[in-house]
Amino acid sequence: MQKLPKIILGIDPGTLLMGYGIIAVQGNQITMRQMDILRLPASQDNFKRLLLIHQKVEALIREFRPDEFAIEAPFFGKNVQSMLKLGRAQGVAIAAAMSARLPVTEYSPRKIKQAITGNGNADKEKVWKMLQHILVLPEKPRHYDASDALAVAVCHHFQTQAGLPPVASPKKNAVRTQGAWNQFLKNNPSRVRR
Repeated sequence: MQKLPKIILGIDPGTLLMGYGIIAVQGNQITMRQMDILRLPASQDNFKRLLLIHQKVEALIREFRPDEFAIEAPFFGKNVQSMLKLGRAQGVAIAAAMSARLPVTEYSPRKIKQAITGNGNADKEKVWKMLQHILVLPEKPRHYDASDALAVAVCHHFQTQAGLPPVASPKKNAVRTQGAWNQFLKNNPSRVRR
């Protein structure tokens, strides 16, 4: 009997655009199931938008039945109001996952970029190019929020595949990332270009 693929739901939270990406992992094969955004109307008050985020995450969980849930942590900026709104958006997405009894893991934007590109300061275009290569995706996404969410899911897979803790301190991260790449290359020899 063939083992079912592991499904990972990745979320890039936002107050006007929420990105989501779903991947399936079977053995060493990673495939994208879906990548898109939820556009939230700016004209609606914040609480109605939070409800829409919660409902969308619940709908994604019902449709794709993920085994694990990963979300990008808010980036700490200078605007406190923006941070508060983003934190609420993240919170309702996490609440939907927890209501479905999914294990939740949070990754910093830097950690996600590091896992995908090997560079924690990579721009969105570089992250997308690596995702295209890893998942063999043909076209550019309409919104980078969608590809960012896909990157969250792939990052989570890489972290769990390598047996790394979801969040490592910066000192440990530098050492463990190299090991994660070495493990990935060992597990995926067909992806190495000579």
